[in-house]
Amino acid sequence: MTNKFKVVSSSFLALSLLLSACGQDEKKEETNTQTEENENKDQKEEKEETAAQSPTEEIAAMVESYNTGKDELAKAKDGQEVNYDMVMDLYKKDLQGLVKKRDGEFETSMDQQITTALEAGKSGDLDGSVVKQIFDKIMQEAFFFTMRHEFIEIKEHWGHKEEVNVELEEAKAFYAALEGTVQKRDSAYSTNMAEKIQAGFGEMETAVENDDELAFQLGKQVVDKSLMRTFYLAVGAEPHGYATKAAKEAKEDPEAARVEQAEGWAFFQSIKSYLEKYASEEAQLIETQLNLESDVTKLDPKAINEAFVSGFSKVALHEYEESQEYWGEDKSMITALEGALFIEILETDLKAKLGEEQYAELRKQAEDYIGAVEADDQEKAKELLSSIEKTLNSVTK
Repeated sequence: MTNKFKVVSSSFLALSLLLSACGQDEKKEETNTQTEENENKDQKEEKEETAAQSPTEEIAAMVESYNTGKDELAKAKDGQEVNYDMVMDLYKKDLQGLVKKRDGEFETSMDQQITTALEAGKSGDLDGSVVKQIFDKIMQEAFFFTMRHEFIEIKEHWGHKEEVNVELEEAKAFYAALEGTVQKRDSAYSTNMAEKIQAGFGEMETAVENDDELAFQLGKQVVDKSLMRTFYLAVGAEPHGYATKAAKEAKEDPEAARVEQAEGWAFFQSIKSYLEKYASEEAQLIETQLNLESDVTKLDPKAINEAFVSGFSKVALHEYEESQEYWGEDKSMITALEGALFIEILETDLKAKLGEEQYAELRKQAEDYIGAVEADDQEKAKELLSSIEKTLNSVTK
């Protein structure tokens, strides 16, 4: 089976979609000034009416197109014929523009991954069930990064409440495409990430109303890291991550296992960049294990899980380093919270490795560290950080 879902070379030309903004610019002769003024007035009112529409309506249409494409591709699982042309047209018309924007902003290759997978499915070079998973999970990555884009826009436009509120509503609309994935992980692991994400959005709304940028950034971290935890639980956590599922399935049905391997790989793309930055060896191990070039029968879910634990622990340590570096600034509080949230991402794993009691102590230290930052007690913070670092270093490679 050819591995066509891999990122292709730049010679593979992706078609760009221009949103048809067709204003009428053609000038008319001024033989009837009143007629021209009326026409201009009508055009202006039409544009104002369009602008007055909720910006979430266009996003809802994108999410609907994503769901339509996903449902069509899901036919492959039941042995039905998939209309790849329809999905490709739908993607180019409604989704590719968004994906390519995020590719340029976050230096990702989502458009190539999706387009190549669809082409490979149409040609028969890639199993349709694998194509479905790549389309589904990489589009979720695009929606996740678009939420991050909206948060960046909010930071840039802070102080312009009306504009910020619109961008926050857009972020929430994109989250609608991810909520089902969050709820599935909550069900599998008895977590409450969906509830925390909604609380995070609530904190952000209140912060905008109160013009409290720090409170907004803290609420944003809760949303962002809860989504990262969702993707991690889907990929590398035990016992319900796709790495574990694929390895188990490979003993009886390697082809079915490849579908789960593809799901794990595609979900991993959403959090890969974070790990690559601070734990490159761990990120490379996970990528190599889950990539479809790898033999699924040799997949090692334990190694993947340990790489995640080590990698996210290193990320947490980095956040705490930044908290000290930016002491006295808002970023110190933000990174202190991030450190605690990365520890929470690994809750199940750290409980297993450290024991319930030591993990509870680590969580308390992380919370007390946030309190020390808030109280501007750097001496206390350093004392707590010494213990936190010792514990996190004990689970890194």
